[in-house]
Amino acid sequence: MAASGAAAPVILFLGMVQRLTREARGDSREGRGGLVIAAIAPHGGMVIDELCPPDLTDRVKAVRVAMEEMGHRFAAAAPRTIVVVTPHHVHVPGAIAVATASAAAGEIEENHRRVRLRCPIDRRLADTMLTTLRLAGVSAVGVGVDPEAEAAGADLPMDWGTLVPLWFLARDEPAPEVVIVSPSPELPPSEHVRAGAAIARAAAVHGHPVALVASADQGHAHDPGGPYGFHPASREYDQLVVRLVEQDRLGALLLLDPAMVERAKADSWLQLLMLHGALGPGWRGRLLAYDVPTYFGMLCALYEPIP
Repeated sequence: MAASGAAAPVILFLGMVQRLTREARGDSREGRGGLVIAAIAPHGGMVIDELCPPDLTDRVKAVRVAMEEMGHRFAAAAPRTIVVVTPHHVHVPGAIAVATASAAAGEIEENHRRVRLRCPIDRRLADTMLTTLRLAGVSAVGVGVDPEAEAAGADLPMDWGTLVPLWFLARDEPAPEVVIVSPSPELPPSEHVRAGAAIARAAAVHGHPVALVASADQGHAHDPGGPYGFHPASREYDQLVVRLVEQDRLGALLLLDPAMVERAKADSWLQLLMLHGALGPGWRGRLLAYDVPTYFGMLCALYEPIP
């Protein structure tokens, strides 16, 4: 018997709960689903060779080499979907934002050169993620494109926090789908950890291998001539993050004073907390590179399951 229009959403919701319960008991039959690889990736445009000014080529080389290695590792893991947690996409006050459009596209223009990227969005995983976030008590909303505009070919805009990592991680054929997720500074740090765990749970019941990327630049006050000026907290924050990555102790970021993060002008704290919540035990991190080529710190790290 077909479900009525009013009953259908309830039935779909109950079906999702049943799938999540099966996964919690360890008897999911969805196949090789779940997170298979994760990373911390910078999103400064100069890491893309086509956008890098000549005077920064040598200074950004170590970070670019690390991103290329990350791309090779992602290709080997072969995720069907890459989830990018970015601070520069749609900001919804007091809620985690999840892109639910059919595709996202964006471009970056620097030094009179331009790169453009378009990726299909994994709407099924995005919808599952919204359910697991809400079941975890995390405020979350879907963001998309007006249906008429989407039918006419409009894409959801892709921010640079998404485009730059995907330039290295999502250009092989067949290209993976993506899900774009934005943290919310109005939510407490602990809620971002819960959000990360909910994202991992959504990936676990999805039925396909999934990757997770915390798109994150570090302190932005390293250079007196930069747009944020200089503050010693940037160096202090970056050194702490490097140490915690090396020690596989991202959970200690919960102990940071938000005022210190603000002084450092850090652009990574909430994304790293979500990454921590998603990974849990059973993962090993590896620092690939850290450098300060301009006024902000750039860090690359790879996370893979322990065999």
